[in-house]
Amino acid sequence: MKTTVLALATTLSLSLAAVAPAMAEDLEFMLINTSGVDITAFHVSDAGSESWEDDLLDGAILPDGHEVGVIITDGLTTCDYDIRTEFADGDVYEDYGLNLCEMGSYTF
Repeated sequence: MKTTVLALATTLSLSLAAVAPAMAEDLEFMLINTSGVDITAFHVSDAGSESWEDDLLDGAILPDGHEVGVIITDGLTTCDYDIRTEFADGDVYEDYGLNLCEMGSYTF
């Protein structure tokens, strides 16, 4: 299982870094899943955005009881983001106006 989480962390880092400007300030936080259900999709968008960014898990799954480091390199200077999470049981959770700079982690 450690390989799955490590691969997931690499996927998250690479997928975000590929679209970021060279001078972007990175925002890092831990995504922790203690929900009892696997996370199948995780979207993070600037709080001012009208739409969701791509799924940061990119087809991977964050199993219950695991955590992964998330690095956002979107080139923005904001700390305020909205998140959308999809779970294996079909539930969807959205949370708005989060200051991810101050939080350091987000736990389900």
